[in-house]
Amino acid sequence: MILVAVGTQFAFDRLVRAVDDWATRTGRSDVVAQIGPSSYKPRNIKSFPFLDPSQFDQMQRDATAIVSHAGMGSILTAMQYGKPIIIMPREFARGEHRNDHQRMTAQRLGNAPGVYVAYDEEALAQRL
Repeated sequence: MILVAVGTQFAFDRLVRAVDDWATRTGRSDVVAQIGPSSYKPRNIKSFPFLDPSQFDQMQRDATAIVSHAGMGSILTAMQYGKPIIIMPREFARGEHRNDHQRMTAQRLGNAPGVYVAYDEEALAQRL
C-alpha cells in the first residue's frame, strides 16, 4: 500500500491530484490518502480528510512507501519506520503555504537515504 499524507493544516490538492492521476494511468488500486481539508475529491484513490492518530500510525507502519508534503513529521516518521518517502514541497508562490520552508527542508533532506524529492507533478510521477 502507498500512503499519501498532506498534513492537517492545509489542503495540498496539487499533490493529491498528481497521485490520483498516476494511480489512474497505472491501474494502482492500493493507494490510500489523508487529504486534509481538500476541495479536490480523488477519483481513483481511497481518501480521508483526517485519520485517527493511531489508525494513521498503523497505516504508516503498513505502507510500502509514503508520498507526502515536505513536513518534518512525515519525513521523520518515514525514516523511523524505514519507509521510502517521496516528498513534494508546498510552494509559497502557489499559495500552498505561508513561506518556502518546505522547499528548504526538501533541499536539506533530499539526499538522505530513503528520501526522494519531487518538485513538480512530472517528477512525482517519475519517482512513483
